[in-house]
Amino acid sequence: MLSDQNSSAIVASRDLDKAKRFYTETLGLELADESDEVFSVKTGATHLNVYRSQEAGTNRANAVVWDCGDEIDEIVAELKKRGVQFEHYPELGMKIEGDMHVQDGFKAAWFKDPDGNILHINSM
Repeated sequence: MLSDQNSSAIVASRDLDKAKRFYTETLGLELADESDEVFSVKTGATHLNVYRSQEAGTNRANAVVWDCGDEIDEIVAELKKRGVQFEHYPELGMKIEGDMHVQDGFKAAWFKDPDGNILHINSM
């Protein structure tokens, strides 16, 4: 049924112009499509859709995850240069090295978009 269908991530935003600047300029994603109420950016072989909603940022869990493999250190450094502020979650029990959470060779980092949606990158 759904196993042969493509899926994509979707996050809410109260201010689509601000969100579009963040996703295209700060994160460097290419704008794929847009209308008055939603825009889509290319991310790898998929798309991330951002739609207008007053409920933006109310999810307290990961909204989007990127598997960055061995490039994670460079990606974190570049995002930091672009003004991204990383979240630290000591309650996860992982060692925190700079802005990266590390455990058994696995690396992960979290940050938020302008609406407070939690975005996650890791070394998978």
